[in-house]
Amino acid sequence: MEYVSRVPRPPLDGLIDDLYYLEGAPPYARLRLPAAPAALLIVNLGAPFRVRGGADIETSEYADGCVVTTPTRAWEFAYPLPTRSVGAHVKPWGLAPFLPMPAAELRDRPVTVEQVWGRPAVAELRDRLATADGPHEMMTLLEEELMRRLCETAGLGLVRHTSSVITATSGAVTIGDLNVAAGVSSTHLAKRFKELIGVTPKRLARTHRFAATVLTIDPAGPVDWGELAAGAGYFDQAHFGHEFQAFTGLTPTRYIEVRRRFLREHPGHTLDGWPLPAD
Repeated sequence: MEYVSRVPRPPLDGLIDDLYYLEGAPPYARLRLPAAPAALLIVNLGAPFRVRGGADIETSEYADGCVVTTPTRAWEFAYPLPTRSVGAHVKPWGLAPFLPMPAAELRDRPVTVEQVWGRPAVAELRDRLATADGPHEMMTLLEEELMRRLCETAGLGLVRHTSSVITATSGAVTIGDLNVAAGVSSTHLAKRFKELIGVTPKRLARTHRFAATVLTIDPAGPVDWGELAAGAGYFDQAHFGHEFQAFTGLTPTRYIEVRRRFLREHPGHTLDGWPLPAD
């Protein structure tokens, strides 16, 4: 697969980690994505793809692309063969200035880009992207569209500041300390987080801690789960196992098996690191 990315220019860089272009054949027909402290915007330029936002949600087809707010559990993504898209990996709070509804309404329920921006605007954007000269020009077009749609969002500074504390500690921060850092009540802070991110500060901290812990795992070698859990501050290995199941839909042992399968079958693949084979 061809994958090209870059950081957007200010002020979008405070909302978006990177813009990207993706084209080619996916390594697997279906991929499982563990919950991560990030959101996603995809503008699809190929055949429709399919997404399942949670275990109790049916798989849905997306022709124009999709918007995924910060998830609380694993979700599945089925690429068409081949696939072609332009998108953005978004910070947890980064979608808020572009959404016409509270982020909580989209939690674990991906929606089409059309539902967010409207059919005429999305159709025009997709046409312009499809006729662009190349990946960098396409990312610039998406960047310009996002700049045009950027708007003031009440409470964004508060949520961004508090989220940065969570990020800096990899989720190892107490809610009391977050309230002190925010300078507001826990009720007010939770309300703003749900509106702009879709989850509470506590849930975001849990996701950060889990993601930071999992990213330290070397699937090629032996894993001491007890030591890993203790080092990440989990109460015990059972607690860590419960979190693992909640965020990935897999046991730790099964996760390692699946990661090793990816490494064995597609060494050095551009998507290796977070997505897992789901078929």
